[in-house]
Amino acid sequence: MFLTISTSGDAARPATDLGYLLHKHPAKAQRFSTSYGTAHVFYPEADDRRCTAALLLETDTAALVRRAKGKGRGGAPDAALAQYVNDRPYAASSLLAVALSNVFSSALRGVCTARPERAAAPLPLRVEVPALPARGGPDLVRRLFAPLGWTVTAEPVPLDTEFPEWGDSRYVRLVLEAGTLTLAEALRHLYVLLPVLDDAKHYWVSADEVDKLLRAGEGWLPGHPEQKLITSRYLSRRWSLTRQAMERLELVRLAETDDTEVGEIDNAVPEDTGNEAEEKPAPLAVQRREAILSALRESGAARVLDLGCGQGQLVQELLRDARFTEITGVDVSVRALTIAARRLKLDRMGERQASRVTLVQGSLAYTDKRLKGYDAAVLSEVIEHLDLPRLPALEYAVFGHARPRTVLVTTPNVEYNVRWETLPAGHVRHGDHRFEWTRAQFQTWARTVAERHGYDVEFTAVGPDDTEVGPPTQMAVFVIRTEKEAKAA
Repeated sequence: MFLTISTSGDAARPATDLGYLLHKHPAKAQRFSTSYGTAHVFYPEADDRRCTAALLLETDTAALVRRAKGKGRGGAPDAALAQYVNDRPYAASSLLAVALSNVFSSALRGVCTARPERAAAPLPLRVEVPALPARGGPDLVRRLFAPLGWTVTAEPVPLDTEFPEWGDSRYVRLVLEAGTLTLAEALRHLYVLLPVLDDAKHYWVSADEVDKLLRAGEGWLPGHPEQKLITSRYLSRRWSLTRQAMERLELVRLAETDDTEVGEIDNAVPEDTGNEAEEKPAPLAVQRREAILSALRESGAARVLDLGCGQGQLVQELLRDARFTEITGVDVSVRALTIAARRLKLDRMGERQASRVTLVQGSLAYTDKRLKGYDAAVLSEVIEHLDLPRLPALEYAVFGHARPRTVLVTTPNVEYNVRWETLPAGHVRHGDHRFEWTRAQFQTWARTVAERHGYDVEFTAVGPDDTEVGPPTQMAVFVIRTEKEAKAA
């Protein structure tokens, strides 16, 4: 990763004062250790008329994986390899932003005892970043930087110069020029907006990130027209942190623009828009169960298997709908079934209701004649708990032997993990997950299973369907082909 900061000057105000402001001598090349590699600072040019400071960050991809405690994003070899083979060494990201704040910490705060008047005054600045991920394209780059006083040049980087017909990549070459900003202001803009454009962070975003954002955004973020987008992306789309930051930014804006007394601001309550339920969506587990119930109702199923029923949450929902006349929950864990029985209050359930539900202990890796003859089967967040070599056994037990008319399979979409609230970078969502698949991996598996066992399959998004990384949960709906359809196929 590479970034340069340049300024111009004259004999009275030499450009080499940039070295004082950055606290790095232009005649020395220096290196600094970071958690994820080595940062180098050097000056390609330094005289009275023009001075350029360069920050080069060499990343250690193995250290990134080690810091993630060895938990990869998926069980498939290509997913594991992606931890080591990626754009981290080349494209500006939160790694570069953190290095910027570590190496130029005093400059970021505007502190310079040797040249305090220069630190407080605007400089003619030029910033260049050769490769910047821009999720939103050059237009978003301009929308983020232009309102801050920068003249913005964002040139798309082609996927391959030898094959221009392939089009542009998601990267841009960024050049920023301004004469009305201090160096500290420029560094704070970069510190916040580099990871915002990448739309991903290499570390776990916790509550203290709100304070970091407000400190770096002081003086410019409260009035920025893209404030909401910046805040959401910087905080990795964590709803609770984003709302907290937005409320605090609103109070700052009121203090700066209104004649409000300080005491009134301290006691201010954000306006109630009446859309609280819309702002905070239902938990993903609830959305998943609703999607499953909707698909089961559409299928016309009456006799339903919940395979890997766990503690009985879905069984409980199925019991509330009279159209499901026979519900069987299956799990390998006797303890989970005991908890499910307590949740359902089986010992106090009326005879008619109790006749609709059965809990049985069994392994999904083995054929079981008790599971034959059902209208539908549900495998909700189950397959990722199996070791990959055991998946074919489950496939045959369900699709080859039990053969319900409809099978619903839900599993995490690993691509969405970069958006997942409280999830450290590189971790799977649960310690017992043996793998987590991308949308392409899941669809390839599902289509292969469907073709092998005579089913048709369609795919449904569960949860917010992000335009870039898809939904948090992916669901496959398998429907068995009739004998006529099978012959036609």
